Amino acid sequence: MGTFSEATAVTPVGENKFDVELDGTWSISTKLHGGYLLAVVARAAGEVAEHPHLTAISGAFPSAPEPGPARVEVELLNSGRSQSQLRANLVQNGKVCLAALVTQGILTENDPTWTSVEPLDLPPESECVRTPSTFAGPGDPFAIPLMDVVETRLVPGDAGFAVGRPSGTGSLSTYHRLADGMDWDPLSLLVALDPVPPITFDLGVPGWVPTLQMSAYIRRLPAPGSVKVRMTGGDITGNRLDETASAWDSKDRLVGQAVQFAGVRMPKGRSEYDHSR
Repeated sequence: MGTFSEATAVTPVGENKFDVELDGTWSISTKLHGGYLLAVVARAAGEVAEHPHLTAISGAFPSAPEPGPARVEVELLNSGRSQSQLRANLVQNGKVCLAALVTQGILTENDPTWTSVEPLDLPPESECVRTPSTFAGPGDPFAIPLMDVVETRLVPGDAGFAVGRPSGTGSLSTYHRLADGMDWDPLSLLVALDPVPPITFDLGVPGWVPTLQMSAYIRRLPAPGSVKVRMTGGDITGNRLDETASAWDSKDRLVGQAVQFAGVRMPKGRSEYDHSR
């Protein structure tokens, strides 16, 4: 089980090309986690950029990679006074598995000049329920190796799905820490902004929710300690779901936001969510 830094390490192998070893621990069941894959690509892009911090990334996932060797190919699109813009592809066995646009800039710990975003008010972290590395709720049990490297704690009121009583609100609030003890940074926040479990569990729909496209924005350098994340769903149509996540650091400052479009495997005979179930 590697640290986040080890799991996202990149090795230069040519001009703007990097070899990577995708770590299967950062996965849900047998599928590598979308936020983790974005972080791998962003780390490679950061090696090429002239600015130090990830500030925005948008990625499409045309093919699911397997744990093991892969390559990231980076193209510098533009570099100005305040930002670098890049394109980066994660390639495995000749196939593009993730295509991303990346913006690098300079982040600080400064408070916002103005914000309409209220801090997330949660019970103390010690009162929240840690998500285990094996999900044994409704549906077939499956392993979540990611929970061995990311400590996730659910607000008790949002954990009803684990005993067959999902609330049906389509939202979940969680605390997150890296199990290796490292503090969050702009790259690792991509993992927190793609939180597990997905909001479909709160709708009584367990199972894998594959990320099809995800965009994330890092607002400032996070303070040491856990981050709080609120994930909400908007609409499920045609086995497609949108989710929006916001993350606050230990000083209650907004540090990141993300929107993703994902697949959802509805149970046979259920074309849409039935609140009565």
